[in-house]
Amino acid sequence: MKAEKILDFIQEIGTIMYVGGILSHIVIGAVIGHPDPQTALTVAIYKEMSAYILILPGLGLKFLVDIIMFVQYEIKPNWLKIKLLAMTFLAFNAFVFMMPLMPEMQQLARDAMESGQLSQAFLDTVATEAIVGQSNVLPLLIELWVGAFRPKLGKERLVS
Repeated sequence: MKAEKILDFIQEIGTIMYVGGILSHIVIGAVIGHPDPQTALTVAIYKEMSAYILILPGLGLKFLVDIIMFVQYEIKPNWLKIKLLAMTFLAFNAFVFMMPLMPEMQQLARDAMESGQLSQAFLDTVATEAIVGQSNVLPLLIELWVGAFRPKLGKERLVS
């Protein structure tokens, strides 16, 4: 029972880091935005650093706990399978789409410093980041819900 509590605690820390990092990206974009190249560069640097400091480590902690739980369960519960599937989607989006956008946004903001105006390429990259971020909402909510409530799903309902 003690090991389960420790895993739950690590999962909570991972959730705080992951979701908190994502929320900070949303807030800084909404509050500061990208009105000029210098501000856009500062926001892009912040987003990349917070991804390395909060989002990716939080995602890693959550995934690590999920894998440990998956190994521990003799019969794998459906909620855990769904949680792992959602986490895989979130990790795929993070590494394949979001992380490559971070240095690209910085470079486009640096390039805009000369002209003093943000390019359409920068604005398109910001829009892509928003779309990818929005695609994470439903899988994240599902992952959080099944992780918190651990519902019996499918054939599991018939077992007990």
